Amino acid sequence: MAEHQGLLSGGWGRLVRNKRYIVWFYVLNLALAWFGAGAFNRQAEAVLDHSLHADRLVQGFDLSVLIEMFMRPEFGPNEASFASAFHFALLFFFATALFLPGVLQGYASTYRLPREDFFRACGRNLWRFIRLMIVAGIVMGAVAAALFGLHGVLEKKAAESTNELLLPEVRFAGLAVIFLVMATLRIWFDLAQADVVLSDQRAVRRSIGAAFGHTWRSLGRLLASYVMTTIVAAIVLVAGLWVWLKFVPPASVFGAIVVSQLTLLLLLIPRFWQRGVAVSYYLQNMVKSIAVESFTPVSVVAPVVNEPVSPPVLPNVPPATSGA
Repeated sequence: MAEHQGLLSGGWGRLVRNKRYIVWFYVLNLALAWFGAGAFNRQAEAVLDHSLHADRLVQGFDLSVLIEMFMRPEFGPNEASFASAFHFALLFFFATALFLPGVLQGYASTYRLPREDFFRACGRNLWRFIRLMIVAGIVMGAVAAALFGLHGVLEKKAAESTNELLLPEVRFAGLAVIFLVMATLRIWFDLAQADVVLSDQRAVRRSIGAAFGHTWRSLGRLLASYVMTTIVAAIVLVAGLWVWLKFVPPASVFGAIVVSQLTLLLLLIPRFWQRGVAVSYYLQNMVKSIAVESFTPVSVVAPVVNEPVSPPVLPNVPPATSGA
Protein backbone atom coordinates (compact mmCIF):
# COMPACT_ATOMS: atom_id res chain seq x y z
CA MET A 1 0.00 0.00 0.00
CA ALA A 2 2.91 2.38 0.64
CA GLU A 3 3.95 2.50 -2.99
CA HIS A 4 0.46 3.62 -4.05
CA GLN A 5 0.19 6.29 -1.32
CA GLY A 6 -0.16 9.92 -2.36
CA LEU A 7 2.79 12.25 -2.02
CA LEU A 8 1.12 14.54 0.50
CA SER A 9 -0.19 11.73 2.69
CA GLY A 10 3.06 9.81 2.39
CA GLY A 11 5.13 12.83 3.32
CA TRP A 12 2.80 13.63 6.23
CA GLY A 13 3.09 10.09 7.55
CA ARG A 14 6.89 10.29 7.53
CA LEU A 15 6.69 13.66 9.27
CA VAL A 16 4.42 12.34 12.02
CA ARG A 17 6.65 9.31 12.65
CA ASN A 18 9.69 11.57 13.04
CA LYS A 19 8.35 14.57 14.95
CA ARG A 20 11.50 14.77 17.05
CA TYR A 21 13.48 16.16 14.09
CA ILE A 22 11.29 19.29 14.08
CA VAL A 23 11.96 19.87 17.78
CA TRP A 24 15.70 19.36 17.33
CA PHE A 25 15.93 21.82 14.46
CA TYR A 26 13.80 24.34 16.34
CA VAL A 27 16.12 24.17 19.36
CA LEU A 28 19.16 24.48 17.08
CA ASN A 29 17.64 27.46 15.28
CA LEU A 30 16.68 29.14 18.55
CA ALA A 31 20.14 28.66 20.07
CA LEU A 32 21.98 30.02 17.04
CA ALA A 33 19.56 32.95 16.75
CA TRP A 34 20.09 33.76 20.44
CA PHE A 35 23.86 33.86 20.04
CA GLY A 36 23.61 35.71 16.72
CA ALA A 37 21.50 38.47 18.29
CA GLY A 38 23.82 38.80 21.29
CA ALA A 39 25.87 41.64 19.81
CA PHE A 40 22.73 43.61 18.92
CA ASN A 41 21.31 43.06 22.42
CA ARG A 42 24.45 44.44 24.05
CA GLN A 43 24.47 47.49 21.77
CA ALA A 44 20.76 48.16 22.37
CA GLU A 45 21.11 47.80 26.13
CA ALA A 46 23.88 50.41 26.15
CA VAL A 47 21.37 52.94 24.78
CA LEU A 48 17.93 51.88 26.05
CA ASP A 49 18.97 51.20 29.66
CA HIS A 50 19.75 54.91 30.07
CA SER A 51 17.00 56.46 27.96
CA LEU A 52 13.31 57.18 28.50
CA HIS A 53 12.70 56.33 24.85
CA ALA A 54 12.75 52.66 25.84
CA ASP A 55 9.13 52.99 27.01
CA ARG A 56 8.08 53.86 23.47
CA LEU A 57 9.46 50.52 22.31
CA VAL A 58 8.03 48.53 25.23
CA GLN A 59 4.52 49.94 24.90
CA GLY A 60 4.58 49.51 21.13
CA PHE A 61 6.84 49.66 18.10
CA ASP A 62 8.06 53.15 17.19
CA LEU A 63 10.16 53.29 14.03
CA SER A 64 11.51 56.78 14.76
CA VAL A 65 12.88 55.64 18.15
CA LEU A 66 14.52 52.63 16.52
CA ILE A 67 16.21 54.77 13.85
CA GLU A 68 17.34 57.26 16.50
CA MET A 69 18.87 54.40 18.49
CA PHE A 70 20.88 53.31 15.46
CA MET A 71 22.17 56.86 14.91
CA ARG A 72 23.41 57.46 18.47
CA PRO A 73 27.18 57.00 19.04
CA GLU A 74 26.57 54.84 22.12
CA PHE A 75 25.06 52.17 19.92
CA GLY A 76 28.35 51.59 18.15
CA PRO A 77 28.99 50.43 14.60
CA ASN A 78 26.22 48.49 12.89
CA GLU A 79 28.80 46.17 11.34
CA ALA A 80 29.39 44.50 14.73
CA SER A 81 25.84 43.22 15.10
CA PHE A 82 25.61 42.39 11.39
CA ALA A 83 28.82 40.37 11.45
CA SER A 84 27.65 38.33 14.45
CA ALA A 85 24.29 37.54 12.83
CA PHE A 86 25.98 36.68 9.53
CA HIS A 87 28.46 34.29 11.12
CA PHE A 88 25.77 32.41 13.01
CA ALA A 89 23.67 32.26 9.83
CA LEU A 90 26.61 30.53 8.14
CA LEU A 91 26.84 28.19 11.10
CA PHE A 92 23.16 27.30 10.69
CA PHE A 93 23.82 26.64 6.99
CA PHE A 94 26.62 24.24 7.98
CA ALA A 95 24.43 22.59 10.64
CA THR A 96 21.67 22.06 8.08
CA ALA A 97 24.12 20.42 5.69
CA LEU A 98 25.34 18.25 8.56
CA PHE A 99 22.07 17.02 10.07
CA LEU A 100 19.68 16.96 7.10
CA PRO A 101 21.08 13.69 5.65
CA GLY A 102 20.20 11.95 8.91
CA VAL A 103 16.67 13.37 8.69
CA LEU A 104 16.23 12.01 5.16
CA GLN A 105 17.60 8.63 6.24
CA GLY A 106 15.14 8.58 9.13
CA TYR A 107 12.25 9.47 6.83
CA ALA A 108 13.11 6.56 4.53
CA SER A 109 13.37 4.05 7.37
CA THR A 110 10.41 1.93 8.37
CA TYR A 111 11.60 1.91 11.99
CA ARG A 112 12.92 4.45 14.45
CA LEU A 113 16.40 5.22 13.19
CA PRO A 114 19.02 4.56 15.88
CA ARG A 115 21.23 7.42 16.94
CA GLU A 116 24.34 5.72 15.57
CA ASP A 117 22.81 5.32 12.10
CA PHE A 118 21.58 8.93 12.15
CA PHE A 119 25.03 10.39 12.81
CA ARG A 120 26.65 7.90 10.45
CA ALA A 121 24.44 9.18 7.62
CA CYS A 122 25.26 12.77 8.62
CA GLY A 123 29.00 12.26 8.52
CA ARG A 124 29.02 10.21 5.32
CA ASN A 125 27.03 12.81 3.35
CA LEU A 126 28.39 16.08 4.76
CA TRP A 127 30.76 16.97 1.93
CA ARG A 128 28.22 15.78 -0.67
CA PHE A 129 25.55 18.04 0.80
CA ILE A 130 27.88 21.04 0.91
CA ARG A 131 28.67 20.59 -2.78
CA LEU A 132 25.01 20.12 -3.59
CA MET A 133 23.99 23.24 -1.65
CA ILE A 134 26.67 25.30 -3.40
CA VAL A 135 25.38 24.20 -6.81
CA ALA A 136 21.79 24.88 -5.73
CA GLY A 137 22.75 28.35 -4.47
CA ILE A 138 24.47 29.23 -7.74
CA VAL A 139 21.61 27.97 -9.92
CA MET A 140 18.83 29.49 -7.81
CA GLY A 141 20.66 32.78 -7.42
CA ALA A 142 21.26 33.13 -11.15
CA VAL A 143 17.69 32.20 -12.06
CA ALA A 144 16.20 34.49 -9.40
CA ALA A 145 18.35 37.41 -10.54
CA ALA A 146 17.30 36.89 -14.16
CA LEU A 147 13.60 36.55 -13.27
CA PHE A 148 13.50 39.61 -11.02
CA GLY A 149 15.41 41.62 -13.61
CA LEU A 150 12.90 40.66 -16.29
CA HIS A 151 10.06 41.35 -13.87
CA GLY A 152 11.39 44.85 -13.26
CA VAL A 153 11.57 45.54 -16.99
CA LEU A 154 7.99 44.34 -17.49
CA GLU A 155 6.76 46.48 -14.60
CA LYS A 156 8.48 49.52 -16.07
CA LYS A 157 6.84 48.92 -19.45
CA ALA A 158 3.46 48.35 -17.79
CA ALA A 159 3.80 51.61 -15.85
CA GLU A 160 4.25 53.50 -19.12
CA SER A 161 1.00 52.08 -20.46
CA THR A 162 -2.27 54.00 -20.34
CA ASN A 163 -4.04 50.98 -18.88
CA GLU A 164 -4.15 51.51 -15.12
CA LEU A 165 -4.90 47.84 -14.40
CA LEU A 166 -1.95 46.56 -16.41
CA LEU A 167 0.70 47.31 -13.76
CA PRO A 168 -0.90 45.34 -10.87
CA GLU A 169 -1.75 42.49 -13.22
CA VAL A 170 1.80 42.29 -14.52
CA ARG A 171 3.16 42.54 -10.99
CA PHE A 172 0.94 39.75 -9.65
CA ALA A 173 1.49 37.47 -12.66
CA GLY A 174 5.23 38.04 -12.56
CA LEU A 175 5.50 37.20 -8.87
CA ALA A 176 3.37 34.09 -9.38
CA VAL A 177 5.65 32.89 -12.19
CA ILE A 178 8.75 33.58 -10.09
CA PHE A 179 7.26 31.60 -7.21
CA LEU A 180 6.46 28.60 -9.42
CA VAL A 181 9.88 28.60 -11.07
CA MET A 182 11.71 28.84 -7.76
CA ALA A 183 9.49 26.10 -6.29
CA THR A 184 10.41 23.89 -9.25
CA LEU A 185 14.09 24.47 -8.59
CA ARG A 186 13.52 23.67 -4.93
CA ILE A 187 11.86 20.37 -5.90
CA TRP A 188 14.76 19.56 -8.20
CA PHE A 189 17.42 19.90 -5.53
CA ASP A 190 15.29 18.30 -2.80
CA LEU A 191 15.06 15.17 -4.95
CA ALA A 192 18.80 15.38 -5.59
CA GLN A 193 19.44 15.48 -1.85
CA ALA A 194 17.22 12.45 -1.31
CA ASP A 195 19.05 10.55 -4.06
CA VAL A 196 22.47 11.45 -2.66
CA VAL A 197 21.59 10.10 0.79
CA LEU A 198 19.32 7.15 0.08
CA SER A 199 21.29 5.74 -2.86
CA ASP A 200 24.66 6.55 -1.24
CA GLN A 201 25.64 8.41 -4.39
CA ARG A 202 29.14 9.84 -4.29
CA ALA A 203 28.90 11.59 -7.65
CA VAL A 204 26.64 14.53 -6.88
CA ARG A 205 26.27 15.40 -10.56
CA ARG A 206 24.52 12.06 -11.18
CA SER A 207 21.97 12.78 -8.48
CA ILE A 208 21.39 16.25 -9.93
CA GLY A 209 20.85 14.77 -13.38
CA ALA A 210 18.50 12.05 -12.16
CA ALA A 211 16.51 14.51 -10.06
CA PHE A 212 16.22 16.89 -13.02
CA GLY A 213 14.66 14.20 -15.19
CA HIS A 214 12.18 13.12 -12.51
CA THR A 215 11.25 16.72 -11.72
CA TRP A 216 10.13 17.39 -15.27
CA ARG A 217 8.57 13.96 -15.62
CA SER A 218 6.31 14.42 -12.58
CA LEU A 219 6.25 18.19 -12.30
CA GLY A 220 2.48 18.41 -11.89
CA ARG A 221 2.28 16.09 -8.88
CA LEU A 222 5.37 17.45 -7.18
CA LEU A 223 4.55 21.10 -7.76
CA ALA A 224 0.99 20.64 -6.51
CA SER A 225 2.29 19.02 -3.31
CA TYR A 226 4.79 21.78 -2.69
CA VAL A 227 2.24 24.51 -3.39
CA MET A 228 -0.18 22.94 -0.91
CA THR A 229 2.47 22.83 1.83
CA THR A 230 3.39 26.45 1.06
CA ILE A 231 -0.26 27.45 1.44
CA VAL A 232 -0.30 25.72 4.84
CA ALA A 233 2.81 27.70 5.83
CA ALA A 234 1.14 30.96 4.73
CA ILE A 235 -1.97 30.13 6.78
CA VAL A 236 0.19 29.42 9.85
CA LEU A 237 2.05 32.72 9.41
CA VAL A 238 -1.11 34.78 8.98
CA ALA A 239 -2.77 33.06 11.95
CA GLY A 240 0.27 33.70 14.13
CA LEU A 241 0.39 37.39 13.23
CA TRP A 242 -3.37 37.71 13.81
CA VAL A 243 -3.14 36.13 17.26
CA TRP A 244 -0.20 38.37 18.11
CA LEU A 245 -1.98 41.57 17.07
CA LYS A 246 -5.37 40.55 18.47
CA PHE A 247 -4.61 38.96 21.83
CA VAL A 248 -1.09 40.01 22.86
CA PRO A 249 -0.88 43.44 24.53
CA PRO A 250 2.04 45.66 23.39
CA ALA A 251 3.56 45.62 26.90
CA SER A 252 3.41 41.81 27.23
CA VAL A 253 6.92 40.69 26.34
CA PHE A 254 6.26 37.15 27.55
CA GLY A 255 3.13 36.84 25.39
CA ALA A 256 4.97 38.12 22.34
CA ILE A 257 7.77 35.60 22.87
CA VAL A 258 5.35 32.68 23.30
CA VAL A 259 3.25 33.51 20.22
CA SER A 260 6.24 34.26 18.00
CA GLN A 261 8.17 31.13 18.98
CA LEU A 262 5.09 28.93 18.64
CA THR A 263 4.55 30.36 15.16
CA LEU A 264 8.16 29.68 14.20
CA LEU A 265 7.87 26.11 15.51
CA LEU A 266 4.72 25.49 13.48
CA LEU A 267 6.35 26.99 10.39
CA LEU A 268 8.90 24.17 10.48
CA ILE A 269 6.13 21.63 9.87
CA PRO A 270 5.50 22.55 6.18
CA ARG A 271 9.24 22.67 5.60
CA PHE A 272 9.79 19.15 6.90
CA TRP A 273 6.60 18.02 5.19
CA GLN A 274 8.16 18.94 1.87
CA ARG A 275 11.17 16.79 2.75
CA GLY A 276 8.80 13.92 3.44
CA VAL A 277 7.17 14.45 0.04
CA ALA A 278 10.57 14.27 -1.65
CA VAL A 279 11.48 11.05 0.17
CA SER A 280 8.08 9.52 -0.66
CA TYR A 281 8.54 10.33 -4.33
CA TYR A 282 12.06 8.91 -4.30
CA LEU A 283 10.96 5.61 -2.76
CA GLN A 284 8.04 5.30 -5.18
CA ASN A 285 9.75 6.31 -8.43
CA MET A 286 13.52 6.67 -8.17
CA VAL A 287 14.61 3.48 -6.44
CA LYS A 288 16.29 1.19 -8.92
CA SER A 289 14.55 -2.15 -8.95
CA ILE A 290 16.69 -5.28 -8.87
CA ALA A 291 16.32 -7.35 -12.01
CA VAL A 292 15.65 -11.01 -11.32
CA GLU A 293 16.31 -13.35 -14.26
CA SER A 294 13.88 -16.19 -14.72
CA PHE A 295 15.39 -19.63 -15.07
CA THR A 296 14.17 -23.14 -15.70
CA PRO A 297 15.06 -25.56 -12.96
CA VAL A 298 17.29 -28.32 -14.21
CA SER A 299 16.98 -31.70 -12.65
CA VAL A 300 20.31 -33.11 -11.70
CA VAL A 301 20.79 -36.75 -12.58
CA ALA A 302 23.52 -38.61 -10.84
CA PRO A 303 26.01 -40.09 -13.28
CA VAL A 304 26.05 -43.80 -13.72
CA VAL A 305 29.32 -45.29 -12.64
CA ASN A 306 30.23 -48.59 -14.27
CA GLU A 307 31.88 -50.49 -11.51
CA PRO A 308 33.99 -53.48 -12.50
CA VAL A 309 32.30 -56.77 -11.88
CA SER A 310 34.40 -58.89 -9.67
CA PRO A 311 34.37 -62.67 -10.31
CA PRO A 312 32.34 -64.73 -7.93
CA VAL A 313 34.12 -65.88 -4.91
CA LEU A 314 34.14 -69.65 -4.83
CA PRO A 315 34.58 -71.52 -1.62
CA ASN A 316 37.88 -73.23 -1.13
CA VAL A 317 37.36 -76.89 -1.85
CA PRO A 318 39.99 -79.19 -0.39
CA PRO A 319 41.78 -81.26 -3.02
CA ALA A 320 40.53 -84.77 -3.48
CA THR A 321 42.69 -87.51 -1.87
CA SER A 322 43.50 -90.72 -3.72
CA GLY A 323 42.97 -94.08 -2.09
CA ALA A 324 45.90 -96.05 -0.61
